[in-house]
Amino acid sequence: MNIQELTQERYSLAAVRAISEQYQEPEWLRQARLAAWEAFMALPWPDYSEETWRRTRLTGFNLEQFPPAASDLPAAADRQALPADLARNLAMIQSAGALVFSDDRLIYADLDADLAGRGVIFTDLRTALRQHEEVVRAHLGALAPAGENKFAALHYALWRNGAFLYAPPHVALEKPLQVITQVSGGQALFPHSLFIGAENSEVTIVEDFVGGARGLCNGVVENYPMAAARLHYLHLQNLETSAWNVSTMRAAAQRDALYRQLQASWGSRLSKVWIDLEMEGPGSHGELLGLYFPQGRQHIDHHTNQNHKREHATSDLLFKGALDDKSRSVYQGIIRVWPGAQKTDAYQKNDNLILSAGARADSIPGLEIEADDVRCTHGATSAKVQDEYLFYLMARGLGRKTAKRMIVQGFFEEVLNRVPVQGVRDKLEAEIAKRVGLE
Repeated sequence: MNIQELTQERYSLAAVRAISEQYQEPEWLRQARLAAWEAFMALPWPDYSEETWRRTRLTGFNLEQFPPAASDLPAAADRQALPADLARNLAMIQSAGALVFSDDRLIYADLDADLAGRGVIFTDLRTALRQHEEVVRAHLGALAPAGENKFAALHYALWRNGAFLYAPPHVALEKPLQVITQVSGGQALFPHSLFIGAENSEVTIVEDFVGGARGLCNGVVENYPMAAARLHYLHLQNLETSAWNVSTMRAAAQRDALYRQLQASWGSRLSKVWIDLEMEGPGSHGELLGLYFPQGRQHIDHHTNQNHKREHATSDLLFKGALDDKSRSVYQGIIRVWPGAQKTDAYQKNDNLILSAGARADSIPGLEIEADDVRCTHGATSAKVQDEYLFYLMARGLGRKTAKRMIVQGFFEEVLNRVPVQGVRDKLEAEIAKRVGLE
């Protein structure tokens, strides 16, 4: 794919300008879009010569085949008026508020009146930009800049909407907030999520992406847990297995902040996910949990970075994946400890369970340490389901599928037990059961 192929109307400087004009964006945002497009045009398409793409190929990918998403689904007055599948998805979690998007169009929103009265802002990014421009300007693109990679640059040039949250200082939400995005098939969507937990606040966000058959979802997520805040972000990617998914996610934990993220990568034909955890404040703590279960010829690639910049910070990463058929996973992670970040305590582990001879898991954990008073450990395992384990369970009256499910469920249990929302855990367990053929 060359630059000349990207001069069509869908992906061009004129298209970027048209988005800014359509929404009558402020000058600072218009300039940011133009700079992102310039970065996109300057950056090469990734190939196997880059370490982060060495094991993931974009074979069959052609940006021009995806027209920009344009939903015509009408807004819903209440949850009952939503399409049945979206309403069922919402009902699985007892939440304090919800945003439902059809592509970049917000079709439903609610928030407990008490939280709104206490200053919680939970809306789409377009509305936030109109009503709280200075807050958006201070945070949008500050964590995950457009020059991060070619897909991020394309995202910042073409994004239209996404979810926005601001939790005020000293406000704790007892129930989670939900965001669901239904992606149209055969189209390209560039959703942007911006979540801010102010000082000493606490909030849990559950964000689902569904649909997207034969389409492209190229999203960016920026999470800001400020001083002593507690921000829990659960990202459930369950796109159709013919979709392309690229996600750039970054969180910056300030002094004494707690940040937890769950990444569940179920869907897409190819998924490339960058997750960066910036430990920017002393005493901060971060946890990254991951689940994936590719089947068929799915290819799931996670790249994580635990970036310790200040002293007395801790981080803990645990990613687990089961692989079936001819699927493939790639995990590449790094723990970086900057000079002066003494008393860092960081852990990183990736475990893989191989369920068929044609599946393959590559795991490349790593350390870069520039401080001497730290404790950092990492590891990776890859194992097959042993026949003797299956025979043991089957000899006690279990069918082969049930025995296999018990082994796989037990493998994931270490992550599932740390999921803070019961409804999310129920969804994850149901998906695992479906993938081992019990539902």
